[in-house]
Amino acid sequence: MATEDKNRATAAAILPLVGGAANVSSIAHCMTRLRLGLHDRSLVDDEALKAIPAVMGVVEDDTYQIVLGPGTVARVTPEFEQLVEEGKASGTPAPVHTAEELADKGAALKARQKAKNATPFKLFLRKIANIFVPLIPALIGCGIIAGLNGLLVNLGWLPSVTPALAAMASGFMALIAVFVGYNTAKEFGGTPILGGAVAAIIVFPGVANIDAFGQTLSPGQGGVLGALGAAVLAVYVEKWCRRWVPEALDVLVTPTLTVLISGLVTIFGLMYVAGELSSAIGTFADWLLSTGGAGAGFLLGGLFLPLVMLGLHQALIPIHTTLIEQQGFTVLLPILAMAGAGQVGAAAAVYLRLPRNESIRRTIRSAMPAGLLGVGEPLIYGVSLPLGRPFITACVGGAFGGGFVGLFNQLGDSVGSTAIGPSGWALFPLLDGNHGLGSTIAIYAGGLVVGYVAGFVATYFFGFSKALLTEFNVSQEQSPSTVAATGPAAASGSGDAPAKEPAGV
Repeated sequence: MATEDKNRATAAAILPLVGGAANVSSIAHCMTRLRLGLHDRSLVDDEALKAIPAVMGVVEDDTYQIVLGPGTVARVTPEFEQLVEEGKASGTPAPVHTAEELADKGAALKARQKAKNATPFKLFLRKIANIFVPLIPALIGCGIIAGLNGLLVNLGWLPSVTPALAAMASGFMALIAVFVGYNTAKEFGGTPILGGAVAAIIVFPGVANIDAFGQTLSPGQGGVLGALGAAVLAVYVEKWCRRWVPEALDVLVTPTLTVLISGLVTIFGLMYVAGELSSAIGTFADWLLSTGGAGAGFLLGGLFLPLVMLGLHQALIPIHTTLIEQQGFTVLLPILAMAGAGQVGAAAAVYLRLPRNESIRRTIRSAMPAGLLGVGEPLIYGVSLPLGRPFITACVGGAFGGGFVGLFNQLGDSVGSTAIGPSGWALFPLLDGNHGLGSTIAIYAGGLVVGYVAGFVATYFFGFSKALLTEFNVSQEQSPSTVAATGPAAASGSGDAPAKEPAGV
């Protein structure tokens, strides 16, 4: 089957299982998930969706999220959008309910949402993530080109081409503040282009002629954090102007005051403050791994997935971006990627410890390739987390892998990633460091192996109680406690829904 036909077939299989075109209110996608706004959640057939070969799992959050994996989701989404448009154009009526049904449904949705991680702090972190996630494809593409260019320069090949590759790799990073400002204004309810205009001040070469706090400013000072703060300020200035400026003058006065006020505060305040904060983040990351590398890596690798469960991992996104902007790579991501290695090792141990449970073994076989490539949802929410103890022992595996990479950072071999998003084997093309690509790849690969082995050993010997083995190591088509992927994102992607109660901890 041709690739386009396969993607359309996947979209066509999904649509009726989410209630048809009339039930879809919005469509979007991130790195791994098709995110749908639905009028009526009760029309969704979860189990049938999970049975579609291309579907790795489903996640219920503020949107209904179908995990398709990197690459696939970007191809299936346009086909799905086209099918929805065709379905709505055909005049298919929307679901009709009585007032009582709608009231009951509304109460149920309200109770469900209240139970989720919808605290103001986590909602704020979700906004921050929404600003940076759309930038990930460009970060990945430019990061891979930068790695290719570095390899060619080191080998002395194609000297006439490498300057062009350097321009391609660096152009986006030179202007990333503008994109952050644009997305920030859009996310916080302002005019996106005004957010981009204010953030552009930060990277404008002419700021080198300006003194603030007794220091001469430098283009890019403050980076993405400064752009974020400048755009948020612009949104509030714009909203204030919309309330007080007469409508007849709004089109002239509001954008002018927004850029003027926000721009002055940015130049004579935010650039300096954000620059100091950005420098502090870089300095702290270097200090953390140079002095306590093994211990810090152990903690980061072991605690990353619990952070994901709590929705707190989104706070790391601007930190990663700041490090990439400052140093060319983030030293934190390869360590955090070890959490996925622990899950892979744990899943392999579960496979061997439950030889009679063909349902769980089948889930592991289908999810393992994605897990090796850093897409962790199917293994986590389909295997380790529902079982309870294997999730904990998998985190132990991630801790040892993180400790291994952190140890080499402590010894002076920095291992970093030039982009965020990928994990597992998919991170190899984006690796960079301070002692050559070969050394960097070897250390990262060693960390993965340590994570696999530690996760396997910890799970095989300590991941199952007698009661858990008695309950799950039975021949059955579907273990009653096995929950297919119905939780929030783990290693690549984003989400904040709480997980279901694990069994047998």
